Amino acid sequence: MPESGASRAQREPTHISTTGTGAAESATTGTPPGNPAVTDAARRTGLLVTLVLGGLTALPPLSMDMYLPALPAVTESLHATAATVQLTLTACLTGMALGQVVVGPMSDRWGRRRPLLLGMIVYVVATALCVFAPTTELLIGFRLLQGLAGAAGIVIARAVVRDMYDGVEMARFFSTLMLISGVAPIVAPLIGGQVLRFTDWRGIFAVLTVVGVVLTLVVWKWLHETLPPQDRHNGGIGEALRTMRGLLADRVFTGYMIAGGLAFAALFSYISASPFVIQEIYGASPQTFSLLFGINSVGLIVVGQINGKILVGRVSPDKALGFGLSVIVLAAAALLLMTSGVFGDVGLVPVAVGLFVLMSAMGLAMPNTNAQALMRTKHAAGSASALLGTSSFLIGAVASPLVGIAGEGTAVPMAVVQLVSAVGAMACFLGLCRPWQRVS
Repeated sequence: MPESGASRAQREPTHISTTGTGAAESATTGTPPGNPAVTDAARRTGLLVTLVLGGLTALPPLSMDMYLPALPAVTESLHATAATVQLTLTACLTGMALGQVVVGPMSDRWGRRRPLLLGMIVYVVATALCVFAPTTELLIGFRLLQGLAGAAGIVIARAVVRDMYDGVEMARFFSTLMLISGVAPIVAPLIGGQVLRFTDWRGIFAVLTVVGVVLTLVVWKWLHETLPPQDRHNGGIGEALRTMRGLLADRVFTGYMIAGGLAFAALFSYISASPFVIQEIYGASPQTFSLLFGINSVGLIVVGQINGKILVGRVSPDKALGFGLSVIVLAAAALLLMTSGVFGDVGLVPVAVGLFVLMSAMGLAMPNTNAQALMRTKHAAGSASALLGTSSFLIGAVASPLVGIAGEGTAVPMAVVQLVSAVGAMACFLGLCRPWQRVS
């Protein structure tokens, strides 16, 4: 299986001479970046490409999180259980996990535009079908297809950046995309909550369909091919499987991978259960839920920025990771005690504080598991990145239906899944990674 362009970003020199925004012009029109005559056009192209790729990066979290405030309404509308409706989240997440494995090699073989446009068209069709889904089972199927197609934006956006930029400029562009991907989950439920003021849950998918159509047209008109034919290649699936098997044989890498996946499971259990917990159990409105969800996302982003801007280079990544996992364990334990009634009826505020602490600590746990794993795999960074991403999505997809297994009237399953996931992540970190045996 060939590596995607995003994979090559971590281990191969670029084949395109790139300098700032001139690289964008070079990649999209073939004009040499050093030509002064195209400086203004290059700047415009660079800004346009930033907006297009930012839209592609934001689309998957929008697809996931705009829908969150509507989960209780979907349960009532389709006469389904909370656990069944939460499978619509699992299906979308599973599709995004598997789609990345499929689309990356396609883009290396056939270029970026064709797989991306195909993925966008399928995304629009799948999202439109969600609007008219008559049953939960069909909605689950359409959401799976939506996730599979939406994964094209995740993979190819990174690959296009790798095609166009190198060195510092590439790092800056990736930082911009990471900021967009961090902001999108914050605004998505806020948008979803406002949409629900004027329509029902089907209207959210109608809005996403329109967004998909607009983004498809923008990609078709303004995002040119960035992978030259001479740089495309075929690869065997056997080679990719052998590389991944070798990575999994590395005990420390596997420890970080599983720890990161379990941390993501704790995060996704919050994502899938919180609409019911906050709205159905504690009686908050969709707008209040959206506000709390946004505050928690801000906490994650702020702590993540503190980790990247302040702690890196000053504190061992393993120490930061261990501290983050410890806080998640304590927050999950506190949530279990509160939701199980040990402290009586505590109300929404203490539970919201516990969820905020848990979410904020993810800003230490998740980046450091990925960074420490990739530090060991310079020889196969692309395959390692694919393993880390896909395993996290799949483990998170398994956690989603478990949080609703006891129905809508209790938040205990959410807290149990979070605590078990957090303890499991800590056990993998200590038992497999054994940080005290290595200099971090």
